[in-house]
Amino acid sequence: MARLLTLVLSLFLAVGLFSPQSQAAPAAATPATPTTPADAPVGTAPAHLAPPPAIGADRADTAPARPDGRKRLSPEDLVPRSPVAPLTGEPNAKAFGLGAAAAEQPCNIADFTGRTGGDLVRQIRSVDLQCVNSLFRIGRGDAAGAFRESQMTTVANAVRDAAYTYQGDNSASIAQLMLYLQAGYFVQFYNPDAVGPYGDGLKAAGRSALDAFFANPRSRDVTADNASPLTRAATLIDSIKDSARYLPVVKRLLADYDSATWNPNGMVYALTPALTVLYAGHWQADFLPAVKADPTVLDTLFTFISRNQGLHGGTYGRMVYESVNELTRFMKYPELLPGLRPYARTLAQQSTPSGPTMYQRGSVALAVNWWDTANCSYYGTCDDPARFKAANLTVKHTCSPSITLLAQALDGTQLGTACTSLNGQDAFFHAVARDSGPVKDDNNGTIEVVVFHSSLDYQVLAAVIYDINTNNGGMYLEGEPDKAGNQPRFLCYEAEWARPSFEIWNLNHEYTHYLDGRFDVYGDYEAGQVQPIDWWVEGFAEFVSHSYRKVVNDGAIAVAGRHAYRLSELFDTVYAKSSQERVYQGGYLAVRYMLERHRSDVDAVLAKYRAGDWDGARALLKTTIGTRYDADFDGWLTRCAAGACATGTPGEPQLPECAGSDLRKLDAGCVRGNVAATTGNYAHFYLLVPAGTKQIKVTTKGGTGNGDLYYNPGGWAYTDSYVTRSAGPDNAETLTVGNPPAGYVFFSLYAQQGFSGVSVTSEF
Repeated sequence: MARLLTLVLSLFLAVGLFSPQSQAAPAAATPATPTTPADAPVGTAPAHLAPPPAIGADRADTAPARPDGRKRLSPEDLVPRSPVAPLTGEPNAKAFGLGAAAAEQPCNIADFTGRTGGDLVRQIRSVDLQCVNSLFRIGRGDAAGAFRESQMTTVANAVRDAAYTYQGDNSASIAQLMLYLQAGYFVQFYNPDAVGPYGDGLKAAGRSALDAFFANPRSRDVTADNASPLTRAATLIDSIKDSARYLPVVKRLLADYDSATWNPNGMVYALTPALTVLYAGHWQADFLPAVKADPTVLDTLFTFISRNQGLHGGTYGRMVYESVNELTRFMKYPELLPGLRPYARTLAQQSTPSGPTMYQRGSVALAVNWWDTANCSYYGTCDDPARFKAANLTVKHTCSPSITLLAQALDGTQLGTACTSLNGQDAFFHAVARDSGPVKDDNNGTIEVVVFHSSLDYQVLAAVIYDINTNNGGMYLEGEPDKAGNQPRFLCYEAEWARPSFEIWNLNHEYTHYLDGRFDVYGDYEAGQVQPIDWWVEGFAEFVSHSYRKVVNDGAIAVAGRHAYRLSELFDTVYAKSSQERVYQGGYLAVRYMLERHRSDVDAVLAKYRAGDWDGARALLKTTIGTRYDADFDGWLTRCAAGACATGTPGEPQLPECAGSDLRKLDAGCVRGNVAATTGNYAHFYLLVPAGTKQIKVTTKGGTGNGDLYYNPGGWAYTDSYVTRSAGPDNAETLTVGNPPAGYVFFSLYAQQGFSGVSVTSEF
C-alpha cells in the first residue's frame, strides 16, 4: 500500500512551535522561527492542507496518477491529529494580549510544578500569555508536576468559576488558565507515560468550564477584549475531544461571523479552532451520530461559505477555503453524500482552476476525487488535475542533465539561484555519505523539482495535480525506482513569509531525500519501513541541508540543551508516531553525533541500508550499539548546546572533554572547553608526553576575543619564554610539535584581547 507520512498540524496559529526545520536556497539568513506576517491569509482549521510555514519534508513511495492500481492516498491515511499548539506568531497579536511582537517569554517551571490548588491558579493568573505559552515545551521531567490530572482538574475548575462572572475581557486572566489547560493536553499527548492518564473526571471538569463560558452572554461580545478568551475556549473543545457536544457553539460562531466587525477586532481567530473542532470530530465515536441528528451544521457551513465569497483573494480568503474543506469532508459518509452533492457542485461552479477562487475549486475537486470520483462529471471536475497543472505550472527549466525545474512563478534569476544550490549539493552529499554509486536496482537517474509559488499554492495545487496529502512542508515522491521510466520528483514552494528575499522552502532537504534514496537506501520508502529508519532518513536530510548551506540548526541546539532524547531512543523514531521535534531536531542530533563520533558505525549501518538488510541494520543499532553510546551522547549534547554545534564544522569528529579536576591538564585526544582570560593574562596548560610520541598537536578555536598559543617544553609558556607560537588575528590557532621530549610539556593561550568560550584540544 502506498504510504504517506504526515505531520498533522493542528492549527494555523501554531507557527510558533511548529517552526520549519530547514531553509532553502539561497542561504540567506532568515528567522529560525518565522512568524506569520501581519497581512498573511488567516488560517483556519487544518484539513487535508496545512498552514504556512509547514514543518519538515516527507518522503513517500507514491507517484502521481498511479496507473498500477496501488492504493491512492486519501484522508483516511492520516493518523488522528495531536492537540493544538501554542498561541504565537498570530496576525494582529495585540488582540490576544501578546503585544506588538508575540515573542515567547519563558516561565520559571518550578513556579508551576511546585504549586497545587489555589496557589497554582494564582500563579497562572499572575503571568502573561507568553509565559504560559512557553510551557508547551516543558521537559519530560517536569511534565507531571505541572500537568498531572489533579493539576489540570484544579485549573479547569478555576476556568469554570471565572466563566460564571466573565465580563467579556481577560481581567480575570481566564485566557491564561485556558491556555495552561491547552498546554497540558499538548504535553500529555506526547508524553503520556511521564504525565499519566487523563480520565473522565478531567473531561467533566473541562465540560463544566466550557459550558459556563459559552452560556455567558458576554462570550458573544464582538470586541478585541473577547477575542483571546473566546479563541482559547473554542480551542479547548478540541483539547478535551468533545466535538459532538459543542456543535451548537460551532454553528453559532459561523452564523455570527461578520467580516466588517469580527476581522478588525481579532474575533475572526475564534473560527480557526471552531473548524478544527469539525476536523477532529471525525475521529470521535459520537460525532457522526450528532451530525446526522442535526445536519443543519452542514447547511450553516454552506451558508457561511456562500455569503463570504467576496473574501477570496484577500487577507481572509483562506478561512473560506478551509471552510470548504470541512464541508466537503463530510462527503466521505455515504448517508450524507446525497445532501452534500448539490452544495459541492455549486461551489465548483462558483470557482475555477486559476485565479482567486482556485483554492475553493481545488478543495471540491479533491473531495470528489476521494469520495465520489465515479460522479466527477456531475461536478465538472473530472479533468481538474490536468487543468490545474496547465494553468499553474507554466515554467520549465533544465538545471542539469539530471535536474529539471517545473515552477509556478519563478523568474530567470530565481531559477538560476535554485539551480546553483541544487547542482552544488551533489559533491557535498557524496563526501558525507561516502557511497560507491547508486544502490542496486535504482533507476532514478533524473529528478523533477516542482516549485509552487507559496505554501497555500503547494497545499492546494500539489494535492489536486499529484493526488497526495500536502499537510507537510514538502514531499519527495520516489515512485518505484526499480521500474524503468519511473520519474521521481519532489514538490516544494517559495517561502512567502521571507519575501522580498527569495527562498524555496526545504529545497535542499528534499533534494537530500532524492540523493539518499538513490545512493543510501535500497528500494522505495515503503520497503525500508519494515524497521525504524526515520532517524536517518529525516535526520540526514536535516543534517545535509543545514551543513551544506552553513546554517546553524538553532532548533536542534535548543533540543540538545534540554537533553530531550537518548541516542538509543532516537534510533526507534517512527515518523507517524513521533513528534516533529523528535523526527527533525532529534534526528539531526543523532546523525550529527554518529558522524562525528562513530563514523565506522555509520558506514556499517549504511552498508546494510544500501543492501536492503533492514533487520541487519536494526541489529547493529539496537544490539551491537544499543545503549553503549547514550552516556557519551549526553555529554556531546552538553557541548553541542554550549556552542560546539554552532561553531564546529558539522560532521567533524569531536573529542571528549579532558578528564580530571585540574582544568590546566590536557591529555591525548580530548578538549578543554569554555577557556577564558582577560587582556594581558594567560590560560596555562600542561600535558604528560609518553616516551616515543611522534607528534603533539594542540588546537584552539571558537569563542570571542583574541588568544595566541605558545609552547615551551621546559616550563610554563609565556610571551618571553617559549619555543614556538601561533599568533593569528583570532582564536583559531594550531601548534604541531614533532618528536616532543618525554615528560611534561607546557602550552599557554595569551590574551592579546580578552577572550572567552575558547576550546583547546590536544592530540598525540
